[in-house]
Amino acid sequence: MKISADTSVLLRIVVDDDAEQRRIAEAELASAEIIAIPVVVLCELVWTLLRLYRQTHEDVAADVRRLIGASNVVVNRGAAEAGLAMLDDGRDFADGVIAHEGRALGADCLVSFDKQAVNRLTARGEAVRLLTSTATP
Repeated sequence: MKISADTSVLLRIVVDDDAEQRRIAEAELASAEIIAIPVVVLCELVWTLLRLYRQTHEDVAADVRRLIGASNVVVNRGAAEAGLAMLDDGRDFADGVIAHEGRALGADCLVSFDKQAVNRLTARGEAVRLLTSTATP
């Protein structure tokens, strides 16, 4: 069977906080011919592991690499690697994914009001522009 795994399934495997659900999730993934992991699921997974489970960037990156490294996993590798590059630098996984996917869709530059994201992506050589408000309160 070809399946797509959502965040809750991957979380059970990574955090092992429910032994029965982990067993079920592992069995389902092991029996799948193909496991499609949407990039948005990786973004949710990373956010949850960092914010709710308070894991380190290094541990989360290792978990993601282990999951997407399985021979039966299909994922947008370019987007995942762009997110992992940011994560490796202690930065936001989703920012890397967003920049990558924007380029893949034909964008020349990412625009954002998020100054931290712009600074992080600029440091990685991405074409990014910070939008600012000219209005004064």
